Amino acid sequence: MNTLLWVVFPYICLTIFVVGHLWRYKYDKFGWTTRSSQLYEDRLLRWGSPMFHFGILFVVMGHIMGLLVPKSWTDAVGISQSVYHFLALSVGLLAGFLTLVGMAILIYRRRTTGPVFSATTPMDKVMYAFLVVVILLGLANTLGWHAPGINNLGGPAEHYNYREGVSIWYRQFLTFHPDADLMAAAPLGFQLHTLVACILFALWPFTRLVHVFSAPLGYVTRPYIVYRSRDRRPGAGVGSRAPQRGWEKV
Repeated sequence: MNTLLWVVFPYICLTIFVVGHLWRYKYDKFGWTTRSSQLYEDRLLRWGSPMFHFGILFVVMGHIMGLLVPKSWTDAVGISQSVYHFLALSVGLLAGFLTLVGMAILIYRRRTTGPVFSATTPMDKVMYAFLVVVILLGLANTLGWHAPGINNLGGPAEHYNYREGVSIWYRQFLTFHPDADLMAAAPLGFQLHTLVACILFALWPFTRLVHVFSAPLGYVTRPYIVYRSRDRRPGAGVGSRAPQRGWEKV
């Protein structure tokens, strides 16, 4: 069972993630978009979108730091365990709550603005549901790991250190030799967070989340687009003559 949950299932989701994006790009290029709804409503969008996107950016950076950077590296540069925990707690909670509030605003906007709600697909609703659950589980794990007297296993907050379990499993997963026992020994909250995240990654290619891989980098180097308007003021144009009417040019 452990091998099925923590080896087979994650790799199935990863395969769907990769192959799904290739398929979507090849056969649904016109659907590779966020389906922008700014024209319908922009007041809530101006608040919710930056909060969600900046929040999720810091969440991703925190996961990169926590999962990909071994504990021995941070110890080598002089970052003590207590300092690391403080940064993980403060920055992690801030980023998580910022993402959650931003998403709440965007979901409220999507539900209460008629044209925006009409443009919402069933896959969008499924994606939002899994994204909310992933973030809530992440916040719960952060609080459960750091808050005094709270732990997923009912013991002390310091009872489980994910850097000595989940992080090692994740790095092993990326190098194709994961130890399923490491995840099996993790608290339930971390297990649920990982499983729901795997499902979200499997859904990713079939939702609007594909726009993450469509950063408009070409805008930086593309040539300028020159717009020229016809000046219709008296005396403008060729010489000092006013522009003629269409029927006067015959």
